[in-house]
Amino acid sequence: MRYLAIDYGVKHTGLAICDAAETIASPMTVIHGQNDLLKKITDMVETEKVEAIVIGLPLNMDDSQGPQAKLVFKFADQLKAHIDIPIHFQDERLSTFSAAEKLAAADFTRAKKKKRLDAIAAAEILEAFLEDKRAR
Repeated sequence: MRYLAIDYGVKHTGLAICDAAETIASPMTVIHGQNDLLKKITDMVETEKVEAIVIGLPLNMDDSQGPQAKLVFKFADQLKAHIDIPIHFQDERLSTFSAAEKLAAADFTRAKKKKRLDAIAAAEILEAFLEDKRAR
């Protein structure tokens, strides 16, 4: 099954996708801002033949939901109005930190690292989702 992972943010939204065998999660792109965000995602769902979506859920370290989690649920509701595929949520705690660690080893300028960070964080979210799915 092809999953599209979304690391939603008001300023930047990272996207990642996995292969049909669910073995490799690859960062795709970062969408900047909110202009046409839902359309860009729905177009990608069609183009890439995505069968389900995984959205990173920003929980607090005590497992509670803060204001950012509420924004993610609102975004998911908006997305559901545009697509007819399942939407799953995955704990995204420390995904950005892990992505930043991976980028630290890369030979990119600071600006290039910043451009890729959210897409790599989306891939981290998708990898965690796929690992949890295999464990179940």
